Amino acid sequence: MRFFLLVAKNARRNVRRTLLTISSVAVSLFMLCTLLTVLTELGRQGGGESAYLRLVVQRATSLADPLPESYRQKLETVPGVVLVHPMNWFGGIYQDERNFFANVATDARTLLQMFPEYRVEPDQARTFIRERTAALVGRKLIERFGWVLGGHVTLLGTVYPVDLECTIRAIYTGDAEDTFFFHQEYLDEALGRPGVVRTFRLKARSAADIPRIITAVDEMFRNTPAETKTETERSFQLGFVAMLGNITGLVETISTVLVFTVLFVTANTAAMAIRERVVEIAILKTLGFRRGLILALLVAESVWIALVGGLVGALGARIVFQMVDMAHFTHGLFRAFVVTKETVIVALGVATAIGVASATLPAYRATGTAAAEAFRRVG
Repeated sequence: MRFFLLVAKNARRNVRRTLLTISSVAVSLFMLCTLLTVLTELGRQGGGESAYLRLVVQRATSLADPLPESYRQKLETVPGVVLVHPMNWFGGIYQDERNFFANVATDARTLLQMFPEYRVEPDQARTFIRERTAALVGRKLIERFGWVLGGHVTLLGTVYPVDLECTIRAIYTGDAEDTFFFHQEYLDEALGRPGVVRTFRLKARSAADIPRIITAVDEMFRNTPAETKTETERSFQLGFVAMLGNITGLVETISTVLVFTVLFVTANTAAMAIRERVVEIAILKTLGFRRGLILALLVAESVWIALVGGLVGALGARIVFQMVDMAHFTHGLFRAFVVTKETVIVALGVATAIGVASATLPAYRATGTAAAEAFRRVG
């Protein structure tokens, strides 16, 4: 206990320098936690266990090219497929382009079967299925725009040359509460019934069936005017991330540079603090303090400062991103942005390593200086 108190007291010898060092470590580790959370969220599989059984069928040429809606009946005959669900990205605008959110035309009858992670009141679900112009809206969108059940929302078409007015009849909670669903039949009717969709979601009976389903579907439509590309839902999602480039490599590079930068800053501060105390160290050695104990005190002081900065930065990141709706700021790229406990632990480990690495060499040199040389250097 006295060892800890002595370390804490020594860290307060130069309050301004200590606070500046803590601040630099805190800001750096806040950024590090943010970058590590980006990697975590990019690799996160949402939707619970059912998401691992979902596949996406799209046009082989491009996602922008539609598939015939008649493919649904053929997909339902594929062995291992227990459910087929059409989805059509509408991409409409609500009032202003800044009010971006995902809005999708879908089959209301099978939506909640395909996505059981969406929780809806039974009465609301029945109303949504029954009413042609009804919409199912995530709780976050309701809170963001102040919408209410029974309210009317007009989506201005961008991908499709039609504007649609929908009535909010159901609210869902659970995973990804920022999507606006409405009836595929309503969109098809407004477009003059072209009978096309962008993608089909398939639910496999088991994980073992997935490779066979992928092969069977793509072989079924090979050499047709609308060939297909079938993949798991997670692969489909990561395809959008890949369009942005090698984000993972970029984040890892920035994280490495960040760690080394804060290491150099902290090492310089630790070296300055130790050089100022060469005489004090010589006096302690003259009084009989062992070199190992003095070395441990100096390194512990550096670790204490780095850990305080690490705690401020890591816990600050965890609290800040709990309060910020990243789905809104990233236009839906990150449905959630949670700084996990594992990320906090990694950040504190990095802070500890920085503290040790910063002070070990200058402390070793200072404690190895003979007392006579230390006093002569001052004189």
